[in-house]
Amino acid sequence: MIIVPVKEGENIDRALKRFKRKFEKTGAIRELRARKSFEKPSVKKRAARMKAIYKERLQREEEQ
Repeated sequence: MIIVPVKEGENIDRALKRFKRKFEKTGAIRELRARKSFEKPSVKKRAARMKAIYKERLQREEEQ
């Protein structure tokens, strides 16, 4: 459970922003989306490999 203490005289928008930040850090939404459908381990590895290739390509282009 996430608790966000609201100080006296504090704007509710600021408190809501802190709550959203804390909620995002827990990774609940990311985990929920990942559990929504099963992904085979081989597909996960392939996606990770493709992401690594893409990042490496970007770094090489940046260097040149």
